[in-house]
Parts: sequence; structure tokens; C-alpha cells
Amino acid sequence: MPDEPIPDSEPEPTVPGAEPPPSSSQAAPAPPPEDWESRFKYLLADFENFRRRTDRERESVSRQARGAMLRELLPILEGFRSASLAISHLPAGHPVRQGFDLLDREWSKFLKHEGVEPVVLVGQPFRAEEAEAVGEAVPTEGTPAGSVTEVVQQGYRYFGGLLRPAKVIVARAPAPPTESAAEATATKEGSP
Repeated sequence: MPDEPIPDSEPEPTVPGAEPPPSSSQAAPAPPPEDWESRFKYLLADFENFRRRTDRERESVSRQARGAMLRELLPILEGFRSASLAISHLPAGHPVRQGFDLLDREWSKFLKHEGVEPVVLVGQPFRAEEAEAVGEAVPTEGTPAGSVTEVVQQGYRYFGGLLRPAKVIVARAPAPPTESAAEATATKEGSP
């Protein structure tokens, strides 16, 4: 018996159906190669999604900044258009009028390039989501009830969103007299 080795510690009791604990000489098995390939594909797809999302966010921030700049330019454009109307009585060959016509073409080209479009025109149906009614007018042949008769301040669209709402006067048919209003008129007519 002296030739038998003496164990350093007692063996751990085993639970039936349980795997024996790994020994220090056993290493975890390496994952199969297809697992690394699929992980790479998922990582690459995640990176592509991240890149697209940041590109969209960058474009959105750029549009918002350009929209704010364009909103600041609108009063200057309106001042120019008012001045252009004021000199419209000058002959077409007058140098001042030619200069204003040139600037008007440049403004129009700039706004078109930036994607800015006017919201309403006279005669179009009134749309509350794009314009604010600031007055009423009697309908005529050219402007039926519910349509725009005059644009007080033009509104503009920018990339499908509203840059500024328009302020307009809307044609509205007069309300029919009510019975109490008809009685009041009859009472006034009958009194001395």
C-alpha cells in the first residue's frame, strides 16, 4: 500500500445526470467557422444601417439649417417684390426696371433651386393647413365661395413641409338672414 499515491483532497461527490466539471486541461471548444461568418455579416449589416441612419440625420439637420436661413430671407424677398411693384410704372427699357427684372429672375431661380414653392394663388380653394384666413370677401365669378380672393402675405413650402403659412382673404357667401334678424328689420321699418 505504500506504493499507491495519496490523493491531495477528497473526490467531489457526483450528482447523477450532471456533467463532470471541466478540468483545467480542457479548454472551451472553438465555435464553428460558420458562426464567425454569420457574426461578421450581422456586424457589417449593423454598420451599414448605422451609416445610413447618420446620413439621414445629417441631411435632416442640413435641411433644417437651410430652412431657417430661407425663413430669414423671406422678408427681404417680400421687400424686393414690393419695390418691384412700386417701379412697375417705369418703361420696360428703363435701367432700374431692367435691374429689378434681372434680380427677380435670380430670386426665382434661387428659390426653385432650394425647393421653395409658393403655397397659394388667387382663385385656389382655401386650405387651412397651409394658410391663415385674415379676412373675408364677397364671392365673384372668378373666385367662388371658399376660394382665395387675395394673398396678403405669401406662404412657402420647403421639401414638402411648410416654411411659412400664407395670410389670405377668402371669399365667403353672406349668411342668410335668420328669423330674428328678419323680425328686427321688420320692427325697425314699422316704427315711426
